[in-house]
Amino acid sequence: MPHTLVLNASYEPLCVVPQRRAVVLVLNRKAVTLEGTGASLHAAGARGVGWELPAPSVVKLTRYVRVPLRRGVPLTRRAIFARDGGRCVYCDAPATSVDHVIPRSRGGQHAWDNVVSSCRRCNHVKADRPLPELGWRMKRTPVQPNGSAWRILSSGRTDQRWLPYLRGYGVDLELLPFEPQGPDGVSIPIGVPAVQGGPIATAVAIVAAPAPAPTAGPVTPLAA
Repeated sequence: MPHTLVLNASYEPLCVVPQRRAVVLVLNRKAVTLEGTGASLHAAGARGVGWELPAPSVVKLTRYVRVPLRRGVPLTRRAIFARDGGRCVYCDAPATSVDHVIPRSRGGQHAWDNVVSSCRRCNHVKADRPLPELGWRMKRTPVQPNGSAWRILSSGRTDQRWLPYLRGYGVDLELLPFEPQGPDGVSIPIGVPAVQGGPIATAVAIVAAPAPAPTAGPVTPLAA
């Protein structure tokens, strides 16, 4: 199902919701569409009259939602690949896996400053050995990313149309390894399920709260 980026009333990236939920927010005037997908959504109505409206890619809430106290960005494969530009930190080849710089068998932690993206070859050669033993150096120092845009990226759902709205919220967009994936835009190419929850769960719950039945709103009637 296509997804939509939801911005707070302050334009800060808030969360990603199914496009159907975004349509309900727009119809109930809880949000306004800032960016469309170029497609239209159709619905059948009574007496042979249906409705049509643009499919939203980015919407902005009409009232400000207070976000809970910020915590760290979730440590996911998608977020690691995005932080490292989809490249191996050892040889700069396209990354296919993640690696613990200090192996866990030698006391390394599963933390942002110890987990990096790696290609298959480097991961195999390094195995459970530390870098000094191999004489290797990392091309980029691993750090924990900051900013609300990273919470969107760690969800694993990303669309090129969202980029202008993520700019300035803690991510270097030029490094992101986007890959075409159908009419819904693009995704970071990691084949693992999206992580649910996170530090803005309360705000997401507010956005996703049940709404009254949508009214006609700013839609276009279609003849039978």
